[in-house]
Parts: sequence; C-alpha cells; structure tokens
Amino acid sequence: MRYTIGLLVVMAAVWLLWSGHYDALLLSFGAISLALVLLIAMRMRIVDREGAPIHLPLGLVLYLPWLVFEIVKANVDVAARILNPRLPIHPSVFTVRAGQRTDVGRAIYANSITLTPGTVTIATDGDELTIHALTRGAAEGVLSGDMDRRVVRAERSA
Repeated sequence: MRYTIGLLVVMAAVWLLWSGHYDALLLSFGAISLALVLLIAMRMRIVDREGAPIHLPLGLVLYLPWLVFEIVKANVDVAARILNPRLPIHPSVFTVRAGQRTDVGRAIYANSITLTPGTVTIATDGDELTIHALTRGAAEGVLSGDMDRRVVRAERSA
C-alpha cells in the first residue's frame, strides 16, 4: 500500500508540474487518468519496491551532486583529448561486477557509467557489466569501484 500511495503522489505531482493547467475540468481528467494508470499498474502487480522506487530519492540527493561533478571532470578530459590529438587514448573493454542488490540499483550504476563521458556500458548480464572506456584513466575510474560503492550506499540509504 505504501508504494501505491507513493506512486500516486509522484504521478500526481509530475502531472500537475508538466500540465500547468489547474482548472476543474482538466484536473478531473488528470485524476481519472491517474486512477486508471494506478489501477492498471496494480492489476499488473508492478507496484512494488522495484516498480515504484519511492525509497531512492533520499540516497540520490546525496549521490547526484557527486555524479554531476564526475561528469564535468570527464567532459573536460574528453574535450581536452579532442582538442589536443597528442593526448593519448587507450580504448579498452572490460567487465566489472556491480555490487547493487536490485535491478534498479544496477540500472542506476550502468546509466551513471554511460552518462560519464569516456565510458559506456555496452552490456549487462546479471551483476556483470561490460564497459568500454576511452582512456586508461576512465577505465581506472570505473575499476576503482568508487561509483559502485556510492550507488550501493544510495540504494541502501532507503
């Protein structure tokens, strides 16, 4: 029930924020739409910890500023390599094991790697991720496990 209410609150907030309409007719259409979507989601049995991860925002509040800083650093590094062709690139493909316990946590980790310029998650198989890195530094950044630990911490802070 907690996830059903959480999903309803999040969907209502998003609908209100994105629609920008607050007259009675459109609010009633929005409420009917929300009720139908919630009913369908409950019948499909997807309203659970994975389907409505309302527990993640607290952990993500602490994780996202760090991720944004890492993205900026990686952008500067990749831009420098583009502007100065003498800087070395050493493309590599390697596999890392994700420490997250849920699919949502592993998706956050894989997407965080892909969002960071110079690295791309090219395949996932259970808790193993195959990564392509443009430079040794980018590969070492993933292999150090810092991002993995931070995503695990964000996932567990719920």
